[in-house]
Order: sequence, then structure tokens, then C-alpha cells
Amino acid sequence: MLVGIDHGFSFPLDYFERHRLPHDWPSFLDDFQQHWPTDGDDVYVDFVREGVCGNGAARLGDRRWRRLTERRAGAAKSVFHFDVQGSVAKSTHSGLPWLLYLRRKLGDRVHFWPFDGWEIPPERSVVVEVYPALWSRNFAPEGRTPDQHDAYSVAAWMRQADAGGTLADHFNPVLTPEERELARIEGWILGVKAPVGG
Repeated sequence: MLVGIDHGFSFPLDYFERHRLPHDWPSFLDDFQQHWPTDGDDVYVDFVREGVCGNGAARLGDRRWRRLTERRAGAAKSVFHFDVQGSVAKSTHSGLPWLLYLRRKLGDRVHFWPFDGWEIPPERSVVVEVYPALWSRNFAPEGRTPDQHDAYSVAAWMRQADAGGTLADHFNPVLTPEERELARIEGWILGVKAPVGG
């Protein structure tokens, strides 16, 4: 099974350095959930932002920071850019603890790409970060709401890429060894390629 989720799976390297965090994703998820416990019952991102619960103030980022994959995607917004049209900040801050939950609950039955490696072991379900704007213009909305169309576009693109034999290529983007190592920390959006001429 391939599952695409439309929010950031990690933060820019600047965040790790500002908060003196180890450069690995499992440690990041643990630390983030302790400060932003949005997997709790009736815990909303705004509650943490307002100091009602958690300790989000101790783990803030700068909305000018963008991950390499966001820069390569073009118009993708920073995971810290709250309260603007098209923002993924709230969904990212609410969703990250749930990725930790899934990781703990499912163990090695699921592969979080690329954090668990660029190559996907056989018989393993895969969870990836997606950015519907990469594909939504390729499909007619046909009466769907914008959110419905985003979900449809992701699923339709995955199906087409799989049927056309190109899906596997997207799990191996052209990156330098340094960029590949950075993406193991910051994450990568499935379908984002190297810049033209890069």
C-alpha cells in the first residue's frame, strides 16, 4: 500500500540546529510530540500556539525557513508559515505526532520514505509526503471541492505513475550525496525533482 499525506514530515535543518536536536528523524518526532502533543484528545494546534497546553514556544521555527524539497517544489510554503492561504503549517503541526503514533503502532510493517531509506523493502507499506499542487492541474475538478480534488489528484497520479511504470523512479530523485543525506533529515516530497539544469 502507498499512502500520501499532504503535510510536512519534518522541518528544515535550521530548526534542528536552533534547538540543538540530533540530525535524525525518530529523535525529531519524539521531541516534537513532547512539545506539540496534538495527538491528544481535544488538543488543537492553536491551543499549543496559545500556551494552553504543550510547550510549543520552546520549539518554534522561522517562516522564512524552507526545506530543500520545498525550494525545489517551487511554490510550496514553509512548514512554519501559519495563517495564510495554502498553508501547511497547521496540518504539519497537528499531523507530526500522528506519524510518530503510526511508527510506534506499526513498527517495521510500514516504511516512512525517505527517512527509513530510499529503497522500499518488498511487502512493506509506504507512507510518503505529497504536494497535490504538483498534479492537481492535470485532472479536471469534476465538481469536487478543492480538498476532494487534491486527494483525488494525488491518488490518480499515483495510479497513473504505477500503471505507466514510472512510480519507482520518483522514489529515487536525482540528488547529490549531500542533498540525499539532508533529505533523510528534512524529508522529501514524492514527485519533486532536481531543478532544471540541476
